[in-house]
Amino acid sequence: MTALSELLTHETIALDERADDWQDAIRLAGGLLESAGIAEPAYTQAMIDSVHQNGPYIVLAPGFAFPHARPSEAVHRTGMSWVRLASPVEFGSKANDPVTLVVALAATDSSTHQQAMASLATLLTDTSRRASLDAASTPAQVHAILSGDSPPDPAPDPAAEADDAEQARAAGGGAGGGRTRDHILTVCGNGLGTSLFLKNTLEQVLDRWGWGRLITVEATDTVSARGKAKDADLILTSGEIARALGDVGTPIVVIENFTSQREIDAALRASYDI
Repeated sequence: MTALSELLTHETIALDERADDWQDAIRLAGGLLESAGIAEPAYTQAMIDSVHQNGPYIVLAPGFAFPHARPSEAVHRTGMSWVRLASPVEFGSKANDPVTLVVALAATDSSTHQQAMASLATLLTDTSRRASLDAASTPAQVHAILSGDSPPDPAPDPAAEADDAEQARAAGGGAGGGRTRDHILTVCGNGLGTSLFLKNTLEQVLDRWGWGRLITVEATDTVSARGKAKDADLILTSGEIARALGDVGTPIVVIENFTSQREIDAALRASYDI
């Protein structure tokens, strides 16, 4: 696994850049990947094409977009870029526009960057660190904030976990009151970027409930999700991906802010009748 500060370097961070529209914003982020030798121009175009094909599902939270595409020969090594825009741009997301922060990912596989994704998702929910990032005046300052050690999560209380686990079993069945399969899918177009963000936030909620050991969460893409749906209690995804999936025989829950534990908590409570 690779840390966030290793994938984002000084040369792949740009601040107060000007973009005419969302495509220009992605080109800025892609250009940094190209200049650093991480990816070729074809990858930048693939990130733009992905939005044309799947809609603005990459706008994961208010003001934040996470463009990416599938691993390909156009990616030389896994890396990321960070672009803070001087003026916000519209991506077409009703819930989360306009966007001021664009973080692009180029990955050679589906696993190397998972630790970095978890760190980034956690960072974006930390209002204090997010404010520091918004106020940073140089790439070096941004990188220093990204490299900072986060305080460890408090150790779980075994007794509380046992109580929560018993409540989970007592809640009985899965989504809709049927038999639970103890499995939830988070889905995006490529299965390696936005779905990992959603997976991380969902797992934080499940861990807080004490359900982390009872329910597995799998991040996947739209094509694979259709085949895996029958073995899942729920599918969590964006509105754009939900429409692309259609009826797969498993409840689909649309999440607007992929970094919001509050929204996901409410969605789980409704789905599991808690």
